[in-house]
Amino acid sequence: MKNFASYLKRALILTLILLLCCSVIYPLALTGLGQLLFPKQANGNLIEVDGKAVGSELVGQDFTGDQYFQGRISSVNYNTYTEEEKEDGTYGGVSSGSFNYAPTNEDLKARVEEDVAKFKERYKEATGDEFTGEIPADLLTASGSGLDPHISPKSAEIQIPIIVSNSGLTEEQVNEIIKENTEHKILGIFGEEKVNVLKCNIAIAKAMGEI
Repeated sequence: MKNFASYLKRALILTLILLLCCSVIYPLALTGLGQLLFPKQANGNLIEVDGKAVGSELVGQDFTGDQYFQGRISSVNYNTYTEEEKEDGTYGGVSSGSFNYAPTNEDLKARVEEDVAKFKERYKEATGDEFTGEIPADLLTASGSGLDPHISPKSAEIQIPIIVSNSGLTEEQVNEIIKENTEHKILGIFGEEKVNVLKCNIAIAKAMGEI
């Protein structure tokens, strides 16, 4: 009985020590080091305008208005819903993900054709000309998360005439905004060049005097 009590005491002490190390000391140490060495990343790569957080570099947002860049299609609608959609059950809560449709899926084909038609209509309204080019695939397909904050440089460039027509900015100004917010390949080798949509749209809003 004495040995059992001794083993039990040791087990309880070991449990308390591990609990303290794993549940208190370790998390506090990681949090402290994160705030000390990588404060921006530890706080979610937030983007601030006039001292107020307006979003994250890592999470895409839904933008309306042809004066702004449009991001990728989002299967979760960038978690943006109207009050009516919340009431009728369309809104399922904050989420991420994709429908994961195969290229042969009829619903995907119909949605892509509709989006192509919408883009061509926006382009014609902005320029007066028919769009005859090729729309980059990332403007017509959803990302795996549905929250992709980036588009390709080609997807940004193809929207320039629409933005110029609706924002009052010059083509040179919009090109410069794209250039300033393009993230290049790591070490010039790894990954792909990509344009941050939120950063571009903040720059456009500032240039238009909206913020």
